[in-house]
Amino acid sequence: MASAVHHRTATVDGLRVFYREAGDPKAPAVLLLHGFPTSSHMFRHLVPALADQYHVIAPDHVGFGQSAMPTLQEFAYTFDALTKVTSGLLQQLGIDRFAMYVQDYGAPIGWRLALQDPDRITAIITQNGNAYEEGFVKPFWDGVFAYAKTPNPDTEAPMRAALTPEITRWQYVNGVADPSLVSPDNWVHDQALLDRPGNDEIQLQLFRDYPSNVDLYPQVHQYFRDSQVPLLAVWGAGDEIFGPAGAGAFRQDLPDAEIHLLESGHFALESHLETITTHIRAFLARVIA
Repeated sequence: MASAVHHRTATVDGLRVFYREAGDPKAPAVLLLHGFPTSSHMFRHLVPALADQYHVIAPDHVGFGQSAMPTLQEFAYTFDALTKVTSGLLQQLGIDRFAMYVQDYGAPIGWRLALQDPDRITAIITQNGNAYEEGFVKPFWDGVFAYAKTPNPDTEAPMRAALTPEITRWQYVNGVADPSLVSPDNWVHDQALLDRPGNDEIQLQLFRDYPSNVDLYPQVHQYFRDSQVPLLAVWGAGDEIFGPAGAGAFRQDLPDAEIHLLESGHFALESHLETITTHIRAFLARVIA
């Protein structure tokens, strides 16, 4: 029988934070950190799939999903600020050691959590969650970095295009060997949240802040070298945002990293849930004694 999934909210620094939770709170903790433009919705099947053996927590970042969406004047939409909220939620839940699954935006949030306190990270699962410049696929990132460097109407236009239904759908089906496995409910759900009044400005601000993540990479690589944290990369090889070179790059600093390239794209859980779950369960069973 699948484990029951609870849908909860907490208040962190005065902000509502929604999270999915399942499993025994006394079991080893696994934190699931989602990417753009989705939410913990991307983990709706993975949470119960792991919860028989683990305490699984999947929050929505502020500005995403069911969490609060304050204005730019009310909240600093930076990856530092999103990390602070995530850290506050973990503190409230009494979770001081955990494995983490990071995808897309979840990766720079996860890396910041690790840099704050390396000893609390028991293992890392990265699914198209980048930590090396090798993972950036042109021309998507050329547009992001041009906009971050010089925000103006010309550089903003491609970034606004990234908030449209066409690109949201593209993120789900591009690179997937069998796109019929991907439910259209995904991009319809994500787009409805992107289309909320004011959310475009939030996403544009996070695009402008993205270079701060690249600036952290040398510290992240040093953390990998010093800690030799167990790492599993399960990567959609067809992703044209974070390409497969980003998966292989982890072995530069973590030579024992376990890497699996899948015939999928950016949101590989949608087409390869069973495969990814099998890899995760075997990996965690081996590295978390």
